[in-house]
Amino acid sequence: MIDNLKGDKMKNSKYAKVSSYEAQIGDVKKVVLMYSGGLDTSTILKWIQDKYSAEVITLTLDLGQQADDLEKIKEKAIKLGAVKAYVLDVKDEFADKYLGKLIKANGSYQGDYHISTISRYLMAEKAIEIAEKEGADCIAHGCTGKGNDQVRIEATALSMKPDIKIIAPVREWSMGRDEQIEYAEKHNIPVVQKKDFPYSSDDNMWGVTWEGGEIEDNNAIPKVEKFLTVTLPENAPDEPEFIELGFDQGIPVSLNGKKMKLSELIMALNKIGGKHGIGIAHMVEDRLVGLKVRGVYEHPGANIIMKAHKKLELFTSTRIENEFKESVDTKWAYMCYSALWMDPLMSGLNSFCDKVNEKVTGTVKLKLYKGNAEVLALDSDYALYDKKLATFNTDYSYNQNCSPGFIEIYSLQMKMANQVKMKNTLSKIGQVSSPIKSHEVGGEQYDKFTATSF
Repeated sequence: MIDNLKGDKMKNSKYAKVSSYEAQIGDVKKVVLMYSGGLDTSTILKWIQDKYSAEVITLTLDLGQQADDLEKIKEKAIKLGAVKAYVLDVKDEFADKYLGKLIKANGSYQGDYHISTISRYLMAEKAIEIAEKEGADCIAHGCTGKGNDQVRIEATALSMKPDIKIIAPVREWSMGRDEQIEYAEKHNIPVVQKKDFPYSSDDNMWGVTWEGGEIEDNNAIPKVEKFLTVTLPENAPDEPEFIELGFDQGIPVSLNGKKMKLSELIMALNKIGGKHGIGIAHMVEDRLVGLKVRGVYEHPGANIIMKAHKKLELFTSTRIENEFKESVDTKWAYMCYSALWMDPLMSGLNSFCDKVNEKVTGTVKLKLYKGNAEVLALDSDYALYDKKLATFNTDYSYNQNCSPGFIEIYSLQMKMANQVKMKNTLSKIGQVSSPIKSHEVGGEQYDKFTATSF
């Protein structure tokens, strides 16, 4: 979970709860806190105990993140007063239940953001599961009041369990970063923040998102060498690396001929792609809460998979399928990004994507080189591609005699529309100047067109 309080220094503003699902002091007894182990959620863990006099159960998910020591996070939660600390390995569930759908939908938002925060829906789902198991009447998270994640988590949780209460301390308390550090030190909460590292990150197997520092200044060039975990493209190997991905019904199932679970394949590609500087994206995006924000994303495995899948899908689908699928993919991405995972339309879009991907089976060969993943070759038993038909060499299996007739019919309305436009334009010119005879403006052609085309 991303810990990010920067910019929320609203000491002089008082938060007023207006929604019925927001927990009131004295009304909740047991809270499930989505816990990352960072400064923010660790402060929240102690703050809820003090403010609400409630028991806190922490929930930490293993989503394939590389930086976290999950056992230490669990120990830290217990040390800070949690009555129980859950650490769940959900890597396979995350990959199969969520990322698989995203891959089939070519899920990218406003360019090259592959929506790694799709993990929020799984976090909300698991929080509700633990709340029901433990008899908790409330869940809590560390999201700010300016971001998308608060909406994703709360909307999903309420859709699953309408009577659940929710605490969002970062919206509620009046602490800025300095006040929060003072609070943490006062309550013996470990503080590892560094003034020369003002960045916040969110990490799972599908990507790492970076915010804060000069990234927030749209006119500044982000100092990516200070925070990126992948190799910078200019420092990547001078020799390219060639890989082959195998797909079965839209899902990658093998890497260089070796069968792998989706979660394992993604994490393997993160290492390979990261070495070559693949998947770095500088984004300015529209948040659903009305803000434009900037972030830097690194998702080497996701970038490779998405490029390969999209090319194979194009290879095995008709032109009309591909045209319509692009509009579906765009709608899917906007809904996924915009906290509408539980909306009935999403189920319908997923069904369509499943249908299209029934034939997206085959292999894709890619070249990885200094920040770029390039698809070089494709093969599929379902390919709508015939080398004999496509060749520019002499071949008689494609009847080119049919082409002129096709062109005449295909272009008919476009030709008619332009001729009608020209005729009406010339007619208007004639109304404001001297009359022009039809033969002076190609009237013979219009007469012929009128006589033969209708």
